[in-house]
Amino acid sequence: MAALRPPRSVSSRDSSDGSERLDGAGSWDALEWTKIEPVTRSVSHVNSEFLLEAERVIEEGHGVVLVNRDEAGTLFITNFRLLFLSDGTRNIVPLGTIPLATIEKFNKMVVKNQSAPRQIDRSPSRRLLQIIGKDMRIIVFGFRPRTKQRRVIFDALLRCAKPARIWDLYAFTCGPSKFSKPNSKVRLLNEYFRLLGKGSHCASVSMVEEGSFSLSNDLWRISNTNSNYTLCSSYPFALIVPKSISDEEVIQASTFRARCRIPVVSWCHPGTGAVLARSAQPLVGLMMNMRSNADEKLVASLCTQLVDGKGSRRKLYIADARPRKNALANGAMGGGSESSSNYFHSEIVFFGIDNIHAMRESFARLRDYLDTHGAASSDGMSSFLRHGGSTWGGGNLSSMSASVSTLGDSGWLIHVQSVLAGSAWIAARIALESASVLVHCSDGWDRTSQLVSLANLMLDPYYRTFAGFQALVEKDWLAFGHPFSDRIGMPSVSGTSFDLTRQSSTGNLSSSPVRQSSGSFTPQTSNTSHAQNNYSPIFLQWVDCVSQLLRMYPFAFEFSSTFLVDFLNCVLSCRFGNFLCNSEKEREKFGIYEACGCLWAYFADLRSLEGSSHAHYNLFYDPLKHNGPIFPPAAALAPTLWPQFHLRWACPSESQAGELEAESRSMAIKFSELQKAKEAAEMKAKEYSAAMETLKAELRNEKRLSSSAMNLAQRAGKESAAIKRAILSLGCRVKYTSNGDCTVDVESNPTGSQEKSIQSPPRKESDGTMERDDNSDLSVSVTVVSDDVSSSSLGQVCETLCPLRTRDGSCQWPSAGCAQLGSQFVGLKANFDAFDHLSIYDSYFESN
Repeated sequence: MAALRPPRSVSSRDSSDGSERLDGAGSWDALEWTKIEPVTRSVSHVNSEFLLEAERVIEEGHGVVLVNRDEAGTLFITNFRLLFLSDGTRNIVPLGTIPLATIEKFNKMVVKNQSAPRQIDRSPSRRLLQIIGKDMRIIVFGFRPRTKQRRVIFDALLRCAKPARIWDLYAFTCGPSKFSKPNSKVRLLNEYFRLLGKGSHCASVSMVEEGSFSLSNDLWRISNTNSNYTLCSSYPFALIVPKSISDEEVIQASTFRARCRIPVVSWCHPGTGAVLARSAQPLVGLMMNMRSNADEKLVASLCTQLVDGKGSRRKLYIADARPRKNALANGAMGGGSESSSNYFHSEIVFFGIDNIHAMRESFARLRDYLDTHGAASSDGMSSFLRHGGSTWGGGNLSSMSASVSTLGDSGWLIHVQSVLAGSAWIAARIALESASVLVHCSDGWDRTSQLVSLANLMLDPYYRTFAGFQALVEKDWLAFGHPFSDRIGMPSVSGTSFDLTRQSSTGNLSSSPVRQSSGSFTPQTSNTSHAQNNYSPIFLQWVDCVSQLLRMYPFAFEFSSTFLVDFLNCVLSCRFGNFLCNSEKEREKFGIYEACGCLWAYFADLRSLEGSSHAHYNLFYDPLKHNGPIFPPAAALAPTLWPQFHLRWACPSESQAGELEAESRSMAIKFSELQKAKEAAEMKAKEYSAAMETLKAELRNEKRLSSSAMNLAQRAGKESAAIKRAILSLGCRVKYTSNGDCTVDVESNPTGSQEKSIQSPPRKESDGTMERDDNSDLSVSVTVVSDDVSSSSLGQVCETLCPLRTRDGSCQWPSAGCAQLGSQFVGLKANFDAFDHLSIYDSYFESN
């Protein structure tokens, strides 16, 4: 192994090289803390673009080292999170940035250098701050000695990460903003209507306020017995109960169940009538001999008749989520489990799932395992260096096997498998046997919520969509009183909070041989038992189970694993108000819905910006492929670590199990862009085609007009020629002027010089010959007029010019059609085709 290089000091003068790191630090002994020069500049105002709405900086520390990555930076504490900015890149370092509500515990530690024998240790001890998160990470920050920065940061964490009141959380400071949520009671009623086959009905706020939501079908009804939470403070305001059970019997039965959590319906099979019900443990007592007629009648009413025409009643399974011995032990405190002899046509099944304390310890062991055997660790070393530096695990097969067995010793995957197996068994009984199942544990809000909601997810494809997943979480977790404030470790509305700082680590930091040789740790906080509070990752474990189903059935879910990770991050950070308090009653009483933003609205807004290409959408979702129940067989119920969540901090490179999905999403985005470009091109082509059709139509019209004009021109030519011949035959001479007028000169003798006026009618002599007045002016000017001249005017012109009219006014024109057709050259209407057949009386053309 190469010798460690001495680290260079970090200062504001050498920040131009783009990296302010402690190079070559193989262990904490190699860090020369005294050489880290303080950074005096304030950057909080410079980096305000990193802050969220209503987020403000409370304290900051400069020259802080993120030991996990051996990176120097500035550490901020805001009213929402612990924010670490790299001095080199001036960007947020995700590993060192954690919401305050996501911090499970934090400790101050001192690392003392080991001096050689008989030498005085004059080097100062190293001041460290360990942050343990509920999201699988362990962070260690190093501070300069002989400064008060660590104390300032630690005291700020005490004030902010451990608020005395729920009102001090960031969710209340931020307010509802644009992510306000509609009434959760209305959404719950709409889900009830869907389950009862009354989806055509739509709930409203007035319906909730008036209590007019007691709808029913043939078997089940919605009861408003708990509308004021007087029946059960941890149950929702509306309950689905058997139609044959009255409200009085419901109230009587509530006294026989722990915390008055009576058996109520969570899901109805739309075809068979089988139901999935939930409750708390019965209060049978130490001797297991206490009974309740009202409770037995209520449970028996879940065994409705089968739809088989025989009138037989369906079987009822009572699924107790606890180990049998734990159920018997609860009898000493008044609880216990049912006896099949007291409940009609029933069978009792124990699932053997451990309690919240076992889950908490298992989660802590898993977190320590990943930090110890991951690619990087909170001691700043990789597992490669930690195990000798030759090969993985030191090249020792037993060492490799031991590290793998440590994962099994954590028990986390075994617990996940137990929840998955129990849920699959419940779903199979309902779908395959048409049996009803009643599920409970001790209080009916931890293991019961896990089993019931996961079985619902397997049975109903609607719950595998975005809208359905929201309805499922709000119904079986929020409405039915999973104590989120207790389990997440946040203060409740009563003002109680949990001691997150006075809890020691599980020994991970002292487990490494390198750490043991480097120095000893002296925690400066008193230790208390980790099991003294009610924090437990029950909901996180359920989301882990959902991710396992998503891995097994990638086509069945509309949402992706990325959505589940972001969903958990928001729940653990308490950024929104959806998962605050312990019950629906508390959230309503203290106005949580109006005071805080909504996680669902926030996610919907994110997805609306990118549409189906958003990372929350599952690219492989096919609603037709799994449009019914999914039943994972026992052989498939072998869970693995959830890479996107469990490995993202300890093994960042290996956590990219969704890289293929990311590539597919990128290809899908490109395909979508090409598809849009294709559609745009097709629209352009259609527009061009329509334009060409319009031009073709106009061209055809122009051709038609041109042909018509040519025909008119030909006709006009013929008319003009006929008129000209007719005028010439009359001895007239036509002259055209430049303005389009023409004059017609009429001569009695074409060769003579004298002219007679055409207006002077000839006189008829006694011998019958025509006699003209030679003294009159025979020159007449005729101005061309348009065709719209009135018929009276045309008649006057015709009478004046036409030599063929008789004295009585009759026309001698062949066919008598001179006034029927029009000409564009002469304001006369004539049958110009008759000119070709003109026959004039010989006496008219005889010379005098």
